[in-house]
Amino acid sequence: MREALEDEELDALTYEGGLDPVVGWPEWKTLVALFERALMWLPNMPRLWLMYLSIFSHPHCPPPIAYTHARRTFDRALRTLPPSLHGRLWPPYLKWAEGKGGETLVKVYRRYLAVDPSITERYTSILLSDENPSPRPLEAAKLLLSLARKAARGEYTSPEGKSPYQLLTDWIEVVEKYAEDVGLDAEEADEAAARREEEEKKAEELKKEQEQPAGVNGKLIRFAGPPTVDGTKVPPPYDEDEDPRSPRKIDIEKIVKQDGLAVYKDQAGRLWSGLATYWTKRAEFDRAKATFEAGLADVVTVRDFTQIFDAYAEYSETLISGLMDMISNAEPDDEDAAETEKDLDQQMRDFEELMDRRPFLVNEVLLRRNPNDVQEWEKRITLYGDNDEKVAETYTKALKTINPKKATANYYMLYVNFAKFYEEGGASQTAAPDLESARKVLEKATKVSFKTVDDLAEIWCEWAEMELRNENYDEAIRVMQRAAAVPKNTKINYHDQSLPVQARLFKSLKLWSFYVDLEESIGDVETAKAVYDKILELRIANAQIIVNYAAFLEENKYFEESFKVYERGVELFTYPVAFEIWNIYLAKFVKRYGGKKLERARDLFEQALEQCPQKHCKPLFLMYAQLEEEHGLAKRSMTILDRASQAVADEDKFEMYTVYIAKATANFGLPATRPIYEKAIEVLPNRQTAQMCLRFAAMERKLGEIDRARAIYAHASQFCDPRVDTKFWQEWNSFEMEHGSEDTFREMLRIKRSVQAQYNTEASYLAAQALSSRQGGAQAIESEHKGASDPMAAMEREALGTKGPSFVPSKDRTTIQQAEEEPQGNADEIQIDDEDL
Repeated sequence: MREALEDEELDALTYEGGLDPVVGWPEWKTLVALFERALMWLPNMPRLWLMYLSIFSHPHCPPPIAYTHARRTFDRALRTLPPSLHGRLWPPYLKWAEGKGGETLVKVYRRYLAVDPSITERYTSILLSDENPSPRPLEAAKLLLSLARKAARGEYTSPEGKSPYQLLTDWIEVVEKYAEDVGLDAEEADEAAARREEEEKKAEELKKEQEQPAGVNGKLIRFAGPPTVDGTKVPPPYDEDEDPRSPRKIDIEKIVKQDGLAVYKDQAGRLWSGLATYWTKRAEFDRAKATFEAGLADVVTVRDFTQIFDAYAEYSETLISGLMDMISNAEPDDEDAAETEKDLDQQMRDFEELMDRRPFLVNEVLLRRNPNDVQEWEKRITLYGDNDEKVAETYTKALKTINPKKATANYYMLYVNFAKFYEEGGASQTAAPDLESARKVLEKATKVSFKTVDDLAEIWCEWAEMELRNENYDEAIRVMQRAAAVPKNTKINYHDQSLPVQARLFKSLKLWSFYVDLEESIGDVETAKAVYDKILELRIANAQIIVNYAAFLEENKYFEESFKVYERGVELFTYPVAFEIWNIYLAKFVKRYGGKKLERARDLFEQALEQCPQKHCKPLFLMYAQLEEEHGLAKRSMTILDRASQAVADEDKFEMYTVYIAKATANFGLPATRPIYEKAIEVLPNRQTAQMCLRFAAMERKLGEIDRARAIYAHASQFCDPRVDTKFWQEWNSFEMEHGSEDTFREMLRIKRSVQAQYNTEASYLAAQALSSRQGGAQAIESEHKGASDPMAAMEREALGTKGPSFVPSKDRTTIQQAEEEPQGNADEIQIDDEDL
């Protein structure tokens, strides 16, 4: 129907001229009589009816025809034509009623809405339109309330796509704008609330009287609601607040709470603000203020709080501004001016208090949203500053409110800070320290079911620290002894969440670590040793505990006992943790005894290396070899290094062989390193083999073994791509220029060509070739400068020429630029004149 009305507006006839309703009255009567005669013969022709009805919308239609006669004619048309054609009659009827307004508009629309409520929103907008001389806000408000409730039940869908909350918001806007015409005043609202309470009490009493135990002879119990006919849904009971014909005003406060706040809890800010605005418009300022306060105490989101607080502040500012205007406009002899000034002063104080309360109100909102938020409780305590009474009250309320299992992080800090509050003499630190109250707080905290054992351990540690701060050292020890008491059944699983934290506390490493630190600080050696032994007995120690225990014994000159602790540690832990303990143990042992207990040290090293993984054994082998070198036999040191070169991981072998060769050179000279080099060349990967061969060849050159060095170069050449490992080929080239002949130089070039051809067939080296070619530009320029004074280098450049492609392409794809830059022929061909032959 909404679309039909819009089409009716678009298709409305534009009349030009027309007979005057007074002068042309006979002609108008004749036209009406003509239509009446035609309808007498053709009463079921809709087109004729539409033409007849259209004249009533003519601007010059005489009043005797345009009002009562027109309404009766529309009604006659509806009675005459079948219901299937009523859809064509109602749009002009409704448009005609909108043009006439008043009671006619109301009566016609009410008749149509009884059949089709889809244009109710249009009707309400017409009732509240500025063009309407007599708006009807009460009827519009009741219609909107009815639509909002029906939409919430799923019985109505807005043609404009509005949600149930948007319809309720439209109702609130009507209430705010027409507060006097729509809602009850404060007294009437209170009386209505009292009547509702009485009715609810009577209903509860009646329900209790009717309740009886179930039995065979009892009353019939319906589980599916009231009975229905043919499965139809029972309509809701009659509500006068939804009846537009009822003149009774609406109880706004009840509806906002019942249909708004109870349903749309996420929009509480707008609803509370609307209700307060309603009371403001009715000049019920105390009721409006109470509504704002109730809203601030009810919302659970910062967004809703901000909305209400801003409206509250604006209301206060407006009220203050109005009072100031009244004072400025008052006459000097006005008796009410003094009263107005008092009201202004009170409003100013209330406004300042409201601004001061804002942080507290925000904090209350966040605590209502999550009462287990420890951080927000701490912020609230901070807000009170030096007010000891409020701080103590807040601590007490927080500890009673928070559920330990649902609390956020650091719940135990509330107890700790509360105890410090008494210890330090309050937040202002003006009162005397009250250690007894602090102990009571911490004693109560030890019985709380925290989420984790560490939280409970922190309570005991903080208690002991408090005793230490007050120089009660014996009391601190007694506190930790209570906390670390071991039960008879020590086979409790520390991570068993079904057990309370108090039952698992004795396995808390944090608690024992603090206890042992306390014993080391203020106790004696024996008590500290007893605590350490208890930790090891409970099998909760970590590597740091082992190291600390051993270091403590070493500081107190119990060296053998410290070594026993290390041995217990390596038994408790596996690698890689055991490696760190062995590393410290062996270093301490060697530093302590040196070569005095060499056999024992050897046994320890062998024991450490027995199950040590490859990636961790390198430091142990080096330490072992150094021990033999300094305090044992050099030959044994070499044996250990030989074992190490085979036992370490592949990535460490090159470095280990380097150390092995250096030690062999220092102890036995260069010739003794030959078998080591040979073994390294067999074991190492290709790239590291080439580096080792270069070192091997350099050693042979130092010894004057030129042929052996040349053989090593030839062996290593198979691992070095000429395009990538240019350093190797340059070194071999310089070697041949210094020690070789023309035949050996030719042999080197032949090997180079062979190796290059070998690598050309491997796709994995093509990328390396491209990289090397980019990096070789600068080296080529530098080699040209060097070759100016080097005849052999000049001869090699002349023989090699400019290199072409080092592989045979599948197709001839040489570009013009390549043809100009790259000469054809064998790039490695040696140019020898006939005279040289």
